[in-house]
Amino acid sequence: MRQSTFAGNRTTTPSAVGLARLTEKKKEFDAVCALERASQLFVQRFDGISDNLDEMAAAGEIFGEVSSQWANMFQILANYLQTREVETAEGVKQETVVERDGLVRVPMAIAKDQSSDA
Repeated sequence: MRQSTFAGNRTTTPSAVGLARLTEKKKEFDAVCALERASQLFVQRFDGISDNLDEMAAAGEIFGEVSSQWANMFQILANYLQTREVETAEGVKQETVVERDGLVRVPMAIAKDQSSDA
């Protein structure tokens, strides 16, 4: 005769092999949960790094814009200093033009051409 497969007929005492397998599966499950938590922490850290890099990129763009405007600012200041008004002893304002010495950038190719022509 064949044994019944009805659930009520099974023995309710777990075997040692079943307990060992259950313990092993629980350890695997705990390890997977720990791995998932660790990966979520890495995702959060990388999101933070990404946000920081986005801020640094925006700051770099602003720095570039400000740096490109410095040349214009120096030119404006130089023009102002050249044509500023000076009060004379009589109290009359008089514009003065001041000759200024400045550096001139000469490209090396032009300088070499001129020196070879001479």
